[in-house]
Amino acid sequence: MQNIRTYGAMLIAIFLSSCSSYQQIPYYQDLSQSGEARQPVSNESPLTINPSDLLAINVTSKNPETATIFNYNLNTVNGSYAVTPDNPVIGYRVDEEGNIHLPLIGKIKVKGLTTTQLRDNMTKSLTAFYKDPVVNIRIINFKVAIYGDVLKPDLYTLENERTTVTQALSLAGDLNITAMRKNVLLVRTENGERKMVRLDLTSKNIFNSPYFYLKNNDEIYVQPDRTKFATVDRGYRTASLVLSGLSIIAIVLSNIYR
Repeated sequence: MQNIRTYGAMLIAIFLSSCSSYQQIPYYQDLSQSGEARQPVSNESPLTINPSDLLAINVTSKNPETATIFNYNLNTVNGSYAVTPDNPVIGYRVDEEGNIHLPLIGKIKVKGLTTTQLRDNMTKSLTAFYKDPVVNIRIINFKVAIYGDVLKPDLYTLENERTTVTQALSLAGDLNITAMRKNVLLVRTENGERKMVRLDLTSKNIFNSPYFYLKNNDEIYVQPDRTKFATVDRGYRTASLVLSGLSIIAIVLSNIYR
């Protein structure tokens, strides 16, 4: 009877532990489970151009032959990022002072501008040289690093200038089951300062965070919980015991047949 009670208590403890662990997994736990939820978007900050950004600029007009002097590499503008001798990644690198140097226009300040603002500025300047110029601009080295307890840690190049934390994590295959969803670390360097921010994916407040929309060179680190360490540690210890046992057996056998 005592053994039955002991086993029963152990099963209850395991069940409660499992429930407690599961409660840490779902996203947006404080979001209403019924009906429709709405909230205004107040934290959507457009991506701005910064030093070391690489800009692909494409200009067309009614006299296209002369406008091609701006088009270092049309393939990169159209989304082909494969680096080959026939398709090098070439663009306008923003210098440390936040400027680029363009044909006809010369030096132009781009730091702090969105690609839309720069496009409008260039269009106005180019009307002096071309009839009805059309300008397209893209930041082609917009990338984020995602590492830690995710399915596919890697350095990801992003095409969408309004990519969110959750969208980026989806590119990395989402968090593993052992990841700490309440303690995702975002590292951002801007204006000579490195910011380290903790994000809680289990709360709907993540949507209002000023760090929900990513910027170039952001890093996202997903910390594993103790469960993963315990599992790996247990595996190492089991392997060590097995190897030790095999070594002892080998020594005994070698002495027997010596």
